[in-house]
Amino acid sequence: MTTRVAVPSKGRLRERVLELLTHAGYNLAAFRGSNASASIEGIEFIEMRPGDAAAWLSAGRLDAAFISTDTALENEIESWPAIELGFSRSDLVLACRDDAPYSEPADLDGKTIATHLPRWTARWCDELKVDVEIVAMGGSLEGICARGMADAIVDLRETGESLARNSLHAIHVAHHCEAAFVMADVANDDIAGLTLRIDAARQARRTQYLMLHIHPDKVADLSTVFPGLAAPTLLPLAGRDDLVAAHMVVKRENLWARLSELRDLGATGIVALPTDAIVQ
Repeated sequence: MTTRVAVPSKGRLRERVLELLTHAGYNLAAFRGSNASASIEGIEFIEMRPGDAAAWLSAGRLDAAFISTDTALENEIESWPAIELGFSRSDLVLACRDDAPYSEPADLDGKTIATHLPRWTARWCDELKVDVEIVAMGGSLEGICARGMADAIVDLRETGESLARNSLHAIHVAHHCEAAFVMADVANDDIAGLTLRIDAARQARRTQYLMLHIHPDKVADLSTVFPGLAAPTLLPLAGRDDLVAAHMVVKRENLWARLSELRDLGATGIVALPTDAIVQ
């Protein structure tokens, strides 16, 4: 039976997911952003909107999908096996007008909330024991609230600029969201292989392969420059007793800030290369 995996059909999430899959070695030339599908290395990748992908995943017709936390919440699959991908981050917030007398969810009891996530919002309000009327919407929520048609909205906030433009502000952060690879069955061999490659590519994007020459007595000091560093690989240099070649993988975010510390240790011949895959 063919393994089916959904990828986003449009938007910034699509771009980041395809970039990740390309880094993981998949040839995605067949995708054109028009609900296409392509069989790649035994997996049928199908382009669809994340909300639709989450629904079909929940219905058992997909084996995995690249979606976001909010769509997982709406379809009650947030507890399924998943890899958090570390991009497309946002907060799911409860927001109201700046002049509204609300400061916490309980203040909305008996009021109206507009949202793109009606089922999750209903469950969330039930858990909080807040009785609200929920209006499901497909378009922009901020304007509806700004005009007083809704007392509050439950929506994603990335920077808060859109809320501010409409004289709205968040009164509660309900959930932190990001892109995720959600799986129906981790025992599926195709999904296991895809997961391994995604995780290896994701880890590699955070690191660089560092090579340098250093005095043997200074090798131990490398762990003070890069805390948590495991033992670097040491190689002898032909005709040199005063230097060894040290090879190691370091976090990309730390490298540039620590170059001067490496030079203070007497390191020379410093070369940093991108890593294609990291498998723990």
